[in-house]
Amino acid sequence: MWQSYSNAFKNYLTLERSLADNSIEAYLRDVEKLRQFLELSNNDVGPFLVTENHLYDYLRYLSDLGLSAFSQARMLSGLKAFFKYLLFENLIKTDPTHLIEGPKLSRQLPDTLNFPEIEAILAALDLSTLAGARDRAILEVLYSSGLRVSELLDLRLTNCYFDIGFIRIFGKGSKVRLVPIGQDAIKYTQIYVDQIRSQFDIQKEAEDLVFLNQRGKPLSRISVFKMIKKLALEAGIKKTISPHTFRHSFATHLIEGGADLRAVQQMLGHESITTTEIYTHLDRDYLRQMMIDYHPRNSRRHQ
Repeated sequence: MWQSYSNAFKNYLTLERSLADNSIEAYLRDVEKLRQFLELSNNDVGPFLVTENHLYDYLRYLSDLGLSAFSQARMLSGLKAFFKYLLFENLIKTDPTHLIEGPKLSRQLPDTLNFPEIEAILAALDLSTLAGARDRAILEVLYSSGLRVSELLDLRLTNCYFDIGFIRIFGKGSKVRLVPIGQDAIKYTQIYVDQIRSQFDIQKEAEDLVFLNQRGKPLSRISVFKMIKKLALEAGIKKTISPHTFRHSFATHLIEGGADLRAVQQMLGHESITTTEIYTHLDRDYLRQMMIDYHPRNSRRHQ
């Protein structure tokens, strides 16, 4: 049912509103994301039965995934256009988005980075230093795989499967997940491990940890926070950012690019939003393909 009305909505946007192709694609992605959410949350209803409560739940879900207020507001605008179209065609009697206001867009900049800002931070690194080469690998991994800082600091050499493009992560509640990792992150991590880490006097308790300080001991959270804040300042970025900003940016860029909500949820290690079913894990090849197709750092999308 959703597909047929989505197709009709596309024709309306093309013929009646003469929108650009990019705008039409964005609106259709917004509708598809809502459909995915309703399916995930066991509210498999058609577009005619969507209520305000469904939409409020959806916005909370997007916020939990780390999407900025700006991104949520933009996605809501696509849904408003869709339901106004259904109302215009007399397919629904009331518009469920009518009384819904998007998240307040405060003067403070959102806690996400756009792709040029990510690149500016990476460019601020001095790769001629041991710390700079290590920090490049850290930032690439954070942005490539959407890790929590605690997960990054606990990443083990024995849990890096670079030959198949995955890392094994031990998340909250000791839950284990396989997360795709991009080619840039693999490249810079291997350079760090082979050429930098091997120069450290590695302490026994840190032998299997990927990221170490220059004394060969486990890296601290505060050192990663300080490194990121320093680089942002050098790159001229005035947003308040932290390691978690890279996780938020990872989720935002994938979802806005068109990735499946279930795939992003699984890569982030979020609990299932379903309450009556055991969450079905997606095939690892599918997860990898989502990252390859929709992550901005993927080279095929920037040639």
